Amino acid sequence: MTYVDGFVAPVPTGRREDYRAHAARAAEVFKAHGALACVETWGDDVPKGERTSFPMAVQLAEDETVVLGWIVWPSRAARDAGMAAAMADPRLTGEEMPFDGKRMIFGGFETILDV
Repeated sequence: MTYVDGFVAPVPTGRREDYRAHAARAAEVFKAHGALACVETWGDDVPKGERTSFPMAVQLAEDETVVLGWIVWPSRAARDAGMAAAMADPRLTGEEMPFDGKRMIFGGFETILDV
C-alpha cells in the first residue's frame, strides 16, 4: 500500500496565493522525486475546539488559516529516498516559506485502508 506524509500548518490568510504558488513549486519537486500525488487544502470550516482542534494544534492567530496537506508515495522506502532527494533539490533549498514552519505539524503514515 501507499505511504502518506501528512501535515497541518498555519498560513497568514493574506498570503493564500503565495502559499498556493509555493505548494505548486514544491509539488513539482516531490513528484519529480517519486511522489504520486500532492494535495493542499485551505481551511474553510475548521472550528476551534475546547480541548483539541486544528487551530489549537498550530497555535492559530486571528489573521491565519489552517492548511491541511498530504503527499502520497508508493511506499515508505520511496518516501524516504524521495523526501531526501527533494530536500536536497536546489529548487527547494533557500526558498522562503510563506508560513511559520515552527508551528507546522507533520508525520508519515502507513496506509491501512484505501477504498
